[in-house]
Amino acid sequence: MGAYIKGIEYVYPEKSITNDVLLKEFPDYNFSKFENKVGIRTRYVVGENETALSLAIKAVNKLLHNNIDKSSIDFVLYCTQSPEYFLPTTACILQDACGLRTNIGALDFNLGCSGYTYGLSLAKGLINSGQTKNVLLVTAETYSKYIHKQDKSNRAIFGDAATATLISTSEEELLGDFSFGTDGSGAEKLIVKNGGSKFQYQVDPSLKEYGSDNNYTDNHLYMNGPEIFNFTSNAIPKFTESVLKLNNIEKNAVDQFIFHQANAFMLNFLRKRTKIDKNKFFIDLLDGGNTVSNTIPIALKKYSNLKNIAKSEKILLMGFGVGLSWCGGLVTINNKL
Repeated sequence: MGAYIKGIEYVYPEKSITNDVLLKEFPDYNFSKFENKVGIRTRYVVGENETALSLAIKAVNKLLHNNIDKSSIDFVLYCTQSPEYFLPTTACILQDACGLRTNIGALDFNLGCSGYTYGLSLAKGLINSGQTKNVLLVTAETYSKYIHKQDKSNRAIFGDAATATLISTSEEELLGDFSFGTDGSGAEKLIVKNGGSKFQYQVDPSLKEYGSDNNYTDNHLYMNGPEIFNFTSNAIPKFTESVLKLNNIEKNAVDQFIFHQANAFMLNFLRKRTKIDKNKFFIDLLDGGNTVSNTIPIALKKYSNLKNIAKSEKILLMGFGVGLSWCGGLVTINNKL
């Protein structure tokens, strides 16, 4: 008895924002240089009346249209940092909106860039313990709602999206071992400070500045990019080696490495630091940008489509970011997702 990834689907909002659009708002910024270095040309953002749940419902319905019997789903894992409400849990609303059975489990978990790999590990545990047979793992984020209009750096990097993945039972184990890392001392390096139970949302917050002419308030997303880069460059190469060791596999035996698609500059740095061949290291965020918990399943789906996989492939997945949190594991896919 084991578990495997049966299928993945993803959706973006309809509204796209290209670098040319941003250039009109920030004419002094070199978006051509940004595109070459960071690897992002277009990102998608929700409209005023759209939410992460809106996208999640579309992603789930898209997955269900692939000859998947919705009555077979017996657990929903919903990863988001863009909940519909403080309470109730959005996973319960998603269950009802998608017409899933009522005798199933459903829960939210609040993780960002490491969320998908965490979710795969949770789904594997639910299946291997005999509690479930088919787990619906959903990721959905709308960071655009948290970013200040005058914060050109974060507006250029982040986009909105949602994904839906079905993890099911299999005769052999195709989800390998996962490892985790947590360092809460870095929590304020990527944070929306106001709006929770500690600091109330402010009606007229003071404007702050960081980096090169980026503005935000404590109601908005703040990211200390250099510190996030330092954390990633220090922690992830060593962690990658430990995940390989945990799964008893040599680096050259892995068919593809898919890391959180943060930005191309960071990914290329990590690839070189970990000494991974360029052809085995997936980078594709030109269209979509950094969609937080969605980047790994989107990349996995894109890779599957590009390769039109007809044989078994071993793929190492690595998530890292807000928290600070990181998680990696090995999966085997043997068909087009």
